[in-house]
Amino acid sequence: MYAIVDIETTGGYAENHRITEIAIVHHDGIQTGETFKTLINPGRPIPSYITGLTGITNEMVLSAPRFEEVASDIFEFLNGKIFVAHNAHFDYSFLKKEFEQAGIVWQTKKLCTVRLSRKIIPGLRSYSLGSIAESLGIPITNRHRASGDAEATVRVFNLLLNRDREGHILKALKRNSGETILPPNLPKEDFDSLPAKPGVYYFLNARGSVIYVGKAANIKKRIAGHFSGDAREWSRQNIRNEIHRIRYELTGNEMIALIFESQEIRRLWPKYNQAQKHRVEEWSIYTYEDRNGYVRFSVNTVMKGSQPLVRLSSKGDAWNFLWEKVHAFELCPKLCGLQAAKGLCFQHQTGECHGACQGIESTKKYNKRITKMLDTLKQKGDKLAIVGKGRTQAEQSLILIKEGSYIGHGFTDRKISFNSFEEAQRVIRTGVETPTVHNLISSYLANMNEDEVVIF
Repeated sequence: MYAIVDIETTGGYAENHRITEIAIVHHDGIQTGETFKTLINPGRPIPSYITGLTGITNEMVLSAPRFEEVASDIFEFLNGKIFVAHNAHFDYSFLKKEFEQAGIVWQTKKLCTVRLSRKIIPGLRSYSLGSIAESLGIPITNRHRASGDAEATVRVFNLLLNRDREGHILKALKRNSGETILPPNLPKEDFDSLPAKPGVYYFLNARGSVIYVGKAANIKKRIAGHFSGDAREWSRQNIRNEIHRIRYELTGNEMIALIFESQEIRRLWPKYNQAQKHRVEEWSIYTYEDRNGYVRFSVNTVMKGSQPLVRLSSKGDAWNFLWEKVHAFELCPKLCGLQAAKGLCFQHQTGECHGACQGIESTKKYNKRITKMLDTLKQKGDKLAIVGKGRTQAEQSLILIKEGSYIGHGFTDRKISFNSFEEAQRVIRTGVETPTVHNLISSYLANMNEDEVVIF
């Protein structure tokens, strides 16, 4: 038994919006049965543009029941039925959220008539409910109201049942088909062909334009996470409905994926990549001498015109960098800005700190170890290559850095070694350094494994 559902809402995604109307029609695979419909008081104002679309006003829902008041009735009507809707993820995500808030656990198999229509009735100019109905000669009365759209979905579903010669409906109902989590316009073949490897991926719209760029250590797992019900930001229909294809580029390792993602966002400026369109906050480590002559460190955001010792992508990276140096050179965490305890620092009790925080150790001895620590930063050279995993077992990756700036990255045979920086430059794809890329490189170098770095 199927339950064909349509809802109207106050907005486009379940996390921040509520249902205003619901209609459910039972269907046994041959004909329709019982129906259920009601307006729902969402407990918040309905935006004017939603009223303009649906005709549902605040006055209309004022005396309607809240969802929790009819939740048990709706659950009874849906329980044990296969959930069917046009763009099923949208309706399902709203109902699941409403049931959760009412204290009801609900989960069921679901079918999306958009995805099924693409397989069973290919070649239509559009697969929106209005366009499909028009193409198939199905009249819709009361458009953008739950009962009218539910009735139109029933008629579309009847056609799909009658035309499904290749068993697409049964395939979609299989437990691991993946059909139910995918955006309505994305071919399942695109998702199935994704690799479980590091890389950068692109979401494309119907015109082939890139609308989102992402990176992942495991492309397939990451993209599946976008489309699952737990990914709140990806429940927003304006992006799900626009995804028609997926492209990807393997990077061999996550470091290059991070860098390449930033490069591609700056090159393409996709409409749904918001984070890197804003100013990137950089953190840095500064050195200074206190009035007693001890060299100290402080962590702060990068200040214009300043000359920090090291630039990093986060405050946490800066603190981790300093802690590593504290342990490696037996420095005082208080003088490094890592502890604010009165008296002796905690490390003095373990013997790691020799008491510089209370003047027990002389400035000469303490600052000598500081000098050694600072020398390790200078020993990285002005030209270096970070060597990492390639896209295949026989390949290695290269990230080239000159005078602290990113030059580019590339791939070469694992057996090849380079005698000069200029040689290595011939095999890389030249890139542009951005604040994001600079922070990534700085954080890596601050905590790098020396075996992975070649200094020229």
